[in-house]
Amino acid sequence: MQKITPFLWFDHQAEEAANHYVSIFKNGKITGIHRRDGKVLTVTFELFGQRFMALNGGPLFKFTEAISLFVDCETQEEVDELWEKLLAGGSDGRCGWLKDKYGVSWQIIPRALMQMLSDPDPEKSNAVMQAMLKMDKIVIDDLKRAHEGKPAA
Repeated sequence: MQKITPFLWFDHQAEEAANHYVSIFKNGKITGIHRRDGKVLTVTFELFGQRFMALNGGPLFKFTEAISLFVDCETQEEVDELWEKLLAGGSDGRCGWLKDKYGVSWQIIPRALMQMLSDPDPEKSNAVMQAMLKMDKIVIDDLKRAHEGKPAA
């Protein structure tokens, strides 16, 4: 059992949101549903082995960008797919951030970005940072061009 589990407070969409997330991420699964008086109270689910709990807690609290779920993506195809699916009904933000239709903030970040930002050459890493700051969805090829000192396409 993992020691720390993200706990997500929904108005009344906990089961819908959990089903949405497990349909998007490979190996996602619902692991439990707790009902009270015939209505869903909590849903536990896993995404890539990370356990989450979702609560139907009512309209008292809303999600903010103060906390987000960071997704480490290996390829542009993975970035594109997750961006499209999580963004549906939500809103995009800058630098790989988006808010899904439930208000949960996500960072869809290709591993290549982190590698290029870690380049020991400050000119290269700064060029990548500047390119990323102009993006909504992260585009690896545009980051590579910036890293190589080439103009954006």
